[in-house]
Amino acid sequence: MEEVKLIGTWPSPFSYRVIWALKLKGVKYEYVEEDLSNKSEMLLKYNPVHKKIPVLVHGGRAIAESTVILEYIEETWPNNPLLPIDPFEKARARFWIKFAEDKGSTFGTVNRTVGEEQVKATKEAKEVLRLIEEHALGGKNKFFCGNKIGLTDLVFGWLTDWLQVFEEVNGVKLLDHNSFPKIQAWIENFKEDAVIKENRPNCDEMLLYFKQKREKFIASATQ
Repeated sequence: MEEVKLIGTWPSPFSYRVIWALKLKGVKYEYVEEDLSNKSEMLLKYNPVHKKIPVLVHGGRAIAESTVILEYIEETWPNNPLLPIDPFEKARARFWIKFAEDKGSTFGTVNRTVGEEQVKATKEAKEVLRLIEEHALGGKNKFFCGNKIGLTDLVFGWLTDWLQVFEEVNGVKLLDHNSFPKIQAWIENFKEDAVIKENRPNCDEMLLYFKQKREKFIASATQ
């Protein structure tokens, strides 16, 4: 079997979505922790274009960008499929994956703004959550595309621990149970999956990490 390596960094939800996919597929791999403040020669070699994580290296060949990596994993290891078989349902899954990629930066903006700008970003983030609540989840399904975790769920994995940490760091409330019961139910189902439960980040460490980043941002913004 060709060697599989994953270059990532622990606080990144983009790294975790790849970890989850590899674990769900039962793929053995070596994890290489990257220091983004001092990028390694390995990262620069395997992702010379964007110089970002995650990067999957399979048999010496590199694949970058997390959603591209997820598609590669799905096609390379077809056991335990993470995309629906039905063409319509597969297209729907890919639609919401793209939606997550397009709208994810909205939540990052909440973390990178203060005052009126943050109020505006918070309102926009809640609108994104409303669209997910009303159009992506529902029926009898536990997950986005059925009763089994798929790629769409992995891409929305940041709605779990990361969103909770961001709320606390920024002193905002984005996800309350009364407004978003379907998302809350999905989060609980997602966290209860055995693979996810065993491969979640330490929230206390994440809180400290993102608090420090937030404090540095505020200090630089007020200079």
